Amino acid sequence: QVQLVESGGGLVQPGESLRLSCAASGNIFGINNMAWYRQAPGKQRELVARITRSGSTNYTDSVKGRFTISRDNAKNTVYLQMNTLKPEDTAVYYCNADIWTPHILNYWGQGTQVTVSS
Repeated sequence: QVQLVESGGGLVQPGESLRLSCAASGNIFGINNMAWYRQAPGKQRELVARITRSGSTNYTDSVKGRFTISRDNAKNTVYLQMNTLKPEDTAVYYCNADIWTPHILNYWGQGTQVTVSS
């Protein structure tokens, strides 16, 4: 059925950048909110950024000014541009979306690892 697949994670040094992508596939009528969450070892999962279908965004305070969430509705894809990465950004990053099939349900991706280390 509906799947979310993340890509773009990896190992980078502090100050460098990464761009994450998440593509939704399946029998999709439409997608409302899309978001990125992250979970570091020993910590709870937290919301990083969210974007509505019309493009309104919100971010957790720790990433404001460094991360940018965007989406391409024609491709059913959401992106997270991460600049000036810090070691504390290290986590598994998860894609999340509310999707009409035509019934609306919330879906999670499998996660992609981001490691920021010197």
